[in-house]
Amino acid sequence: MFDKDYDVTFSLKRLWILLGVGMVLAFGVLLFFGAEIYRMKPPIPNMVISDSGDVIYTKDDIEEGQNVWQSLGGMQQGSIWGHGSYVAPDWSTDWLHREALALRDVFHRARVGTGYTPPSDEQKAFLQVLIEEEMRRNRYNPANETITISDDRATAVKQVEDHFTRLFASYDNIDGQNLRDDYAFPPNILITPEQAQKLSAFFFWTSWSSVTNRPDDTITYTSNWPHEPLVGNQPSGAAFIWTIISILLLLGCAGALCFYYVRQYDLWRERIIPEGGAAAKNPLANVKLTPSMRATAKYFWVVVGLMIAQVALGILTAHYAVEGQDLYGIPLAEILPYSISRTWHTQLAVFWIATAWLGTGLFMAPLLSGKDPAYQTLGVNFLWICLIIIVVGSFAGEWLGVNQFFSRTMNFWFGHQGYEYVDLGRFWQIFLFIGLLLWLVLVLRALYPALKGGHNRSLIALTLLSATAIGLLYGAGLFWGQNTHISVMEYWRWWVVHLWVEGVFEVFATAIIALIFVNLKLLRASTAAVAVIFATIIFMSGGVLGTFHHLYWSGTPIGVLALGAVFSALEVVPLLVIGFEAYQTHKLEQNTKWIEHYKWPLNFFASVLFWNLVGAGLLGFFINPPLALYYMQGLNSTPAHGHAAMFGVYGLLGIGLMLFCLRSLIPDNRWSDKWLQQAFWGLNIGLAMMLALSLIPQGIYQAYISFTESYWLARAPETIHGPVMTALVWARVPGDLVFGWGIFAIVMFMYRAYFGEPINEKEQAAKV
Repeated sequence: MFDKDYDVTFSLKRLWILLGVGMVLAFGVLLFFGAEIYRMKPPIPNMVISDSGDVIYTKDDIEEGQNVWQSLGGMQQGSIWGHGSYVAPDWSTDWLHREALALRDVFHRARVGTGYTPPSDEQKAFLQVLIEEEMRRNRYNPANETITISDDRATAVKQVEDHFTRLFASYDNIDGQNLRDDYAFPPNILITPEQAQKLSAFFFWTSWSSVTNRPDDTITYTSNWPHEPLVGNQPSGAAFIWTIISILLLLGCAGALCFYYVRQYDLWRERIIPEGGAAAKNPLANVKLTPSMRATAKYFWVVVGLMIAQVALGILTAHYAVEGQDLYGIPLAEILPYSISRTWHTQLAVFWIATAWLGTGLFMAPLLSGKDPAYQTLGVNFLWICLIIIVVGSFAGEWLGVNQFFSRTMNFWFGHQGYEYVDLGRFWQIFLFIGLLLWLVLVLRALYPALKGGHNRSLIALTLLSATAIGLLYGAGLFWGQNTHISVMEYWRWWVVHLWVEGVFEVFATAIIALIFVNLKLLRASTAAVAVIFATIIFMSGGVLGTFHHLYWSGTPIGVLALGAVFSALEVVPLLVIGFEAYQTHKLEQNTKWIEHYKWPLNFFASVLFWNLVGAGLLGFFINPPLALYYMQGLNSTPAHGHAAMFGVYGLLGIGLMLFCLRSLIPDNRWSDKWLQQAFWGLNIGLAMMLALSLIPQGIYQAYISFTESYWLARAPETIHGPVMTALVWARVPGDLVFGWGIFAIVMFMYRAYFGEPINEKEQAAKV
């Protein structure tokens, strides 16, 4: 990054070239293996038939079953191949386990006659050999696109189908009703037996993909996931090898990067301060607020409102893990079932965090250029109205879809797509995509004069590029259709969730924060540009191909597992020098007294550094190596990482950016450090308690069961609703209360700022 003969122009040019070449290569590989996923995905047959010639399922049954599953909430009501929610089972695993048990009983009855007795251990071992031979053998015929199964297996399949028909389409079965309660099913929503048969076809096919060996191979289409000893599903050799390689790569690259930072420390320290020294006064004290900048205040009110709703729904969703369909005896699930509360909870996280960042972009663009383009305020206000319509409209559509008010096609377009984080119907997806493009236009046209001016050009250019990527990458969510193969859908879904949310948004935020420090005259522009582009190269070099760690078991080829293991390890590397960055940030804040003016926005930025290391780094790498994720995908170790990374990094960053903008929008005599102090500590301590007392222990407990028994048992009702898990769910309450107080403090800060009594001159003087 620096050397003794440091030349800013030359270094920036080299870094831009390196960034450009690196992104072309990374996205080229990402697209190449995307094509491989299209080519090697598990085949959907035209028919599933028995040896006797009976048609068990058709392709239309499987695709219609996928649509039924989506309309019931999809990944928000259990999971497929480990992706989804945690109270209901993973349906592919549940079918696999039940089919293996049913087939064992069929084989055993055929051998002992009518006087059936449970098999002995020796008989179980013999029967398991028969089960593995029957279920793992690939009898898919590509010539006529048909899967053939034995008559014995067809009998077992029908038994499992009967179970799912009773579960999804009948109130008249006590065992089924008990499971509906355990799985937090909507109490008043049933599907028809015909729809249950098609849903079973989809579950059968996802299970078939999990247990059937690829042609001329010894591993299944899902690389032997899930762990199920009944059918011989164990981790593949590739999972072991690439886990070891990922750990070695992490250690080697971490050491190299730390050595590099230490070697460059003195040069960094010399060149971090602006040429004329740190500003003696706040450079933004007399900034002229343009009309469009003032108009962004309503975005931050929306952020607070959505944040309140998200936390409330999170508490309700967590409570359903204890009572299933009630809230302290109140049958709330009749109105707001688990699948909807979790849908809205996860979507609200994306909505309010994105709104904070989008509002920041709209505020910062005129701040940097010093002017509003024509009709900028109109555009800001119009986009805000569109945002409200999208949130309300998509939520209403999801509720109507899950409550079965839509046809399958209407549900896809206006209801619930069933895919976590992109649940909203296709119409609302397109609406949001157009809104993001409008935001991009508003930011570009406001920032363009600053880019032409030649000041901070590299930082502004990186901001513009990341803003462009934010607008365009969400469009990846439009690359699947109503009946798209789930492996293909997962590939594009993670473009949105990983690359959009976890990738370019972070680059955008990093560039914006650097611009904030430069405009506060705390950081030299040339140094900031070099540092940010260098950090972007390091982060994106692992981040782009690190997308594949979400796709290990989604019917993808081994190459995806190898790349995901290697590059997800590289994602962690830059997080290991967080301490260095935190120290530098602290040193910047010590350079001048007036920085107290921005104390709490900067404190929120600092807390992001901590959670980046803990949430994205430690808890992320805890589950991301193939061997770890083989046992832990879809267990509570995943939401432990998700909460720490999603809220701890992106949420707190969004709050920090929001507060920086509000620092100019709110007069000093209405700004309350007291409430912000309580918000800061409440949110950080509450999140830490939530993780340490509940989510992490839940994940470890389930992982132990998955290691020693099977993945099915780790997700089974006897585990999820057993005494240990129930106690750990209740242990979340103290953390939730502290976290809730932090949210309340944010609300009180906003109320105090806009509706409270101004601080009198004497109090203001004492505050200063």
